[in-house]
Amino acid sequence: MSGLDDDEGGGPRHERLAALCHRLAATSRAPELGPEGALLIDRITAEVRGGRSPEELEDLFDELEDLLLAAGFTAGLGSYRTDSPPVYQRFPGAGHPLLRVLVCPGGRCARVEAPASEGGPSPECRILGRPLRETGLRP
Repeated sequence: MSGLDDDEGGGPRHERLAALCHRLAATSRAPELGPEGALLIDRITAEVRGGRSPEELEDLFDELEDLLLAAGFTAGLGSYRTDSPPVYQRFPGAGHPLLRVLVCPGGRCARVEAPASEGGPSPECRILGRPLRETGLRP
């Protein structure tokens, strides 16, 4: 169970697609992988935008993972990041607060971000080119 409300797609989210999206958002450009890496990222992005399931692209994700590791990105497309998301804690007392998080606008990957400051723009999904979607997080 994902813990997210408004679940689009109903299944588990793709971790490596989330890592790629996060990496692209963090650097505002593709990692320095040369022309081969840029073409591979463009191909993955185009395929996902075109409606292909990330699970159908595992060979491409494997290639990209190999390029990242060879270029010194030791986490590859793993979820091991130095900029960890904030830790949400319960409010004292009874009940559970409704937590709001930002998720993939297409429901395809496991990316979860804390919302921007009140009224600030949502970060963009670098794969689909749309703002992340706000949803509730169940305790």
